[in-house]
Amino acid sequence: MKKILCIDSNHDVLHETLIQHGFHCDLFWNRSKEELMSLLPNYDGIVIRSKFKITRELIDTAPALKCIGRVGAGMENIDVAYAQEKGIICLSAPEGNRDAVGEHALGMLLMLMNHLKRADAEVRQGIWKRAENRGHEIGGRTVGIIGYGNMGSAFASKLQGLGCTVLAHDKYKTGFGNDHVKEASLEEIHDQADIVSIHLPLTAETHAYIDDAFLSSFRKNIYVVNTARGKCLDTQSLVKHLESGKVIGACLDVLEYESVSFEQLDTALLPEPMQYLLQSERVILTPHIAGWTHESNYKMSKVIAEKMIAALGTA
Repeated sequence: MKKILCIDSNHDVLHETLIQHGFHCDLFWNRSKEELMSLLPNYDGIVIRSKFKITRELIDTAPALKCIGRVGAGMENIDVAYAQEKGIICLSAPEGNRDAVGEHALGMLLMLMNHLKRADAEVRQGIWKRAENRGHEIGGRTVGIIGYGNMGSAFASKLQGLGCTVLAHDKYKTGFGNDHVKEASLEEIHDQADIVSIHLPLTAETHAYIDDAFLSSFRKNIYVVNTARGKCLDTQSLVKHLESGKVIGACLDVLEYESVSFEQLDTALLPEPMQYLLQSERVILTPHIAGWTHESNYKMSKVIAEKMIAALGTA
């Protein structure tokens, strides 16, 4: 019987599905890294979210480990290269939360462009301003998507029917253009986009990828949406361009100053650029919840369970 250690809390469907397929599952919730290291040698697979980084040190304590499943999309908290050297299969579940991310990105953008946050607050105070809260339509504009994996393609699908042009750029993917999205170079996006949405994984290559030079390259003034990883976007550069007007407004579900587990802001790391974002009416902020719906919680857990069954069934 294959043994699975569930390190973070997830939807019950995860361990229930594994058990139904003959796996033994132990729930490790709310315990320490030291306890984890003492337990790992006994397991064929582990399931994580973001509580722990699966480092070379941890991997070396688990000689029987054959599979690591992450209930989420990003894999930056796993030393994937080292795990693969050891013959360990690394799995993620972007299929489970891509629709949630696409909907959230669109919702934030509509909120920003139509001044919904401000207008709601004003009406609750008895303030009735119509001309001052006149918004802008997405229709007729060009949306540039940076990164066309599960999340980028889901956002593109949510834009269908709004009457906008969608351009997408992915350095590692070609041939994905269709009736509602055009494959584009970065130069085309810089020249044509009114809105840019970031859908990149966090890697050494994409750290601070959206920086001063990147934002300066847009011919038009733009809206920026980031539902990917906070560290893909350099906050100081964003603030510089918000102040100049090059960036009209920003929708940020993720922040450069989040803790490693994404559970909170590092309160000791709230420098001046972050203070600017907190005070700006042209910025919409949410606490890394774009892919965190009730539905995606179930779907991600189900996807990982099914992928681990397939992987370990042949391992």
